[in-house]
Amino acid sequence: MPAPLGESLFDVHSGPIVELSSGLPLHHTHRTSLDQSTQGTELAELPPKHTPTADDSARDKHRAKRQNSVNSVLVSAESAEKEPLITSPSRSGSESDLSQMGRNSSSSNALSQDQTSSIRSGSQNRHVNGGMNKNVEMRRKNAVLDSPTQAANLMSRETFSLDNEPPQTPIHASDAGFFDLPPKDRRNFLLLVLLYFLQGIPMGLAGGSVPFLLKKNLSYSQIGVFSLASYPYSLKLLWSPIVDAVWSPKIGRRKSWILPIQFFSGFGMIYMGGRASKMMLAAEAEDGSGVWTFTRWWFFLVFLCATQDIAVDGWALTLLSPPNLSYASTAQTVGLTAGHFLSYTVFLAFNSPDFANKWFRQNPSGVGVMTLGGYLTFWGWIYLIVTLGLAFLKREEKTNSRDGIVEVYKSMLGILKLRNIQTIIIIHLIAKIGFQANDAVTNLKLLDKGFSQEDLALTVLIDFPFEISLGYIAGRWSTVYPPIHVWCWGFIGRLIAAVLAQATVMIFPEGGVSTWYLLTVIASHIFSTFTSTVMFVAISAFHARIADPVIGGTYMTLLATVSNLGGTFPRYFILKLVDAFSAATCTPPSHSFPEDKLKGPLITNSFSCALEAERHRCTNGGGTCEMTRDGYYITNILCVIIGVVTFWGFIRPAARRLQALPLRAWRLTEGNEGW
Repeated sequence: MPAPLGESLFDVHSGPIVELSSGLPLHHTHRTSLDQSTQGTELAELPPKHTPTADDSARDKHRAKRQNSVNSVLVSAESAEKEPLITSPSRSGSESDLSQMGRNSSSSNALSQDQTSSIRSGSQNRHVNGGMNKNVEMRRKNAVLDSPTQAANLMSRETFSLDNEPPQTPIHASDAGFFDLPPKDRRNFLLLVLLYFLQGIPMGLAGGSVPFLLKKNLSYSQIGVFSLASYPYSLKLLWSPIVDAVWSPKIGRRKSWILPIQFFSGFGMIYMGGRASKMMLAAEAEDGSGVWTFTRWWFFLVFLCATQDIAVDGWALTLLSPPNLSYASTAQTVGLTAGHFLSYTVFLAFNSPDFANKWFRQNPSGVGVMTLGGYLTFWGWIYLIVTLGLAFLKREEKTNSRDGIVEVYKSMLGILKLRNIQTIIIIHLIAKIGFQANDAVTNLKLLDKGFSQEDLALTVLIDFPFEISLGYIAGRWSTVYPPIHVWCWGFIGRLIAAVLAQATVMIFPEGGVSTWYLLTVIASHIFSTFTSTVMFVAISAFHARIADPVIGGTYMTLLATVSNLGGTFPRYFILKLVDAFSAATCTPPSHSFPEDKLKGPLITNSFSCALEAERHRCTNGGGTCEMTRDGYYITNILCVIIGVVTFWGFIRPAARRLQALPLRAWRLTEGNEGW
């Protein structure tokens, strides 16, 4: 059975409609079908109900113009906003005739026999070529005027007008470079980069720098406790409908949230900056038990960033023109990566006393050029300045469309009931297990081995330009190749990167870091981050393709949330496993240990020193902590095995099936339960 066309291609205001072989009729107010016996009949020969007058003609023209405008806006906005319409390379002249008929339907009340044959020929061509990526696919089933919610959403926009000719439906995705974009799209792209960049600042600290600063006094399990601070990004789905539904028409749908959130974030960073040193000491006090209080403060800051991310994701759907919407994921990648880089790489380097003494000081000092408190305070003020500029210099397109919170939650629950959505959720939740140990533990393990904070910062610093440039290339790949194919390539590469990372740790030289080993770490890091970026960009492009623009903020947030959750929820348990699988024994000093060198009670008996606190107690008491079994190696191997089995057994075939679905399978329509 041929796949249904799924959309109305054009409207005929007088006479019956034409049934396509796909089984879905061309839209008409009178839903009657043209059977086989009337295929050769000229529709123009049908007797009119009455003789048209001049007033009737004017009225029909106005009605036709209004119908054609709204239908065209609906199709172009909803089909191109997230997924450009694609035709097969063998598109025939009959399909071109069909497109021309669709544009001229408001002024024509008759179909010739040749035109009817052209319609059926075009339908047959679509049936032969089948598939979402090879055919004309409309964004929404029943995207016509008798869909009042969709019509109201588009007609309520400030830019909607019936005075201009209706826009043509785009056929191909835009592959224009940045400087080929329209000036408005370039400005909006840079705005999105800035907003995502600001989100990356606290996220880079919470997910990168702060765990490294805490690692010297905390165990992997305690670092796992701090990793809970990043959970709001994985839980933002719970309050995303509120962000989508509650806003002020005077301020704008997205600015109503972005402005206050950035103000709170700025003041919060300034407050934490003034107390960062005391918070760090409290987190490390009492064998690290104070880490819970420290985690709560960062949880609040990340919560604000996650809420802002919901609004920015929704705004991205309307800031860029439909053909250039793929640049939204590129802006997210560039902005978040740059912010994370600055708070992770640059901050770690300038926070390192060794780096500062080597490059910036003549007289050595025990502190770096940059402290955590000063860094937080500086970016807190930048947050406030950018927020003021956004409030007064950027005008958001206003809309009268408004959905109730309950309606948005119902829509979200309806989306979750789609079988294909349930499948992609399962994929996201298990996909990142294979490389979770590499992401969470490898750099920390290098520090344990003796890799300095300065060398680590240098590694990530060199990696950054590669990550940005290769990330842009990955974005281009996602527009040329099917996104899921690109994502699968990145998945395989990321599993390989996890194995290479473990090998790099295992060959750590006993004499300390040499040039060849530093280059090895840099090469391994570049490959790992590149494959991670490829996966991120590709899956973001796929999310943008399938998301429903009518509830764009909620839909995009749902997909992004489950993707983030797959990377955050295993981390706590992975860090716990590293400690659980590790085995180390503290050996007392074999001879009399000088009391002036003791930093704690003298060790007289052997005990386990696998945890960080016990290891410090051992070394401070003159003992030697010897690792007999490294839990990192065991955990990483288990993760890679799980990744290989799940990828080839379930993830890859299921993801490709999802990519082959028509776009209507991702829409929340009556009777649609997914595919």
